[in-house]
Amino acid sequence: MYLTPQHILLAGATGLTGEHLLDRLLSEPTVSRVLAPSRRPLAEHQHLDNPIGELSDLLPQLQGPVDTAFCCLGTTLKQAGSQAAFRAVDHDLVVAFAERARALGARHLLVISALGADPASSVFYNRVKGETEQALIAQNWPQLTLARPSLLLGPRNDFRLGERLAAPLMRWLPGRYRGIEVAVLARALWRLALEEDQGVRVIESDHLRRLGR
Repeated sequence: MYLTPQHILLAGATGLTGEHLLDRLLSEPTVSRVLAPSRRPLAEHQHLDNPIGELSDLLPQLQGPVDTAFCCLGTTLKQAGSQAAFRAVDHDLVVAFAERARALGARHLLVISALGADPASSVFYNRVKGETEQALIAQNWPQLTLARPSLLLGPRNDFRLGERLAAPLMRWLPGRYRGIEVAVLARALWRLALEEDQGVRVIESDHLRRLGR
């Protein structure tokens, strides 16, 4: 458990989970600084450092120190427009963010992956997520937490018909397949950040739900 003030690096602060996680981080008395680069400005806060621009452009400019890094980056094939554009965000940008976080001194990286992530999967989405996990593991982090939530439940700014139709069913599925509220996921990520287990941990959705209650 951290007792000294923490310096946090957060990617994806304007996303569904990132917004909830940012609120959580800024309310924690042990967090002295949250460095959260984003495309659009975030609400001002005395402990928030918010560079504005494209993350790929901002990464070389970010300054430490950083103790813990959270990566909430992610898009969809529809939003990205192509498989190559999807991979550029969910693989390339995530890996580049992790490399920069490590260079700034972070010792624990927490990443939102996905249920079913598998580099050998025949499903493109799951395969990219699995390849991203492999690339992060290869960076040899002192502590790496890979969170694999099921369908994220919560209000979105963008309309996603498939998720809107699936959400009622996902609330009743058993085990790790049940959907997870983004507020619950954010609480779980923070609690995982406070744990000091070494090495790689893969946390499935049912475990995330229990942690975030």
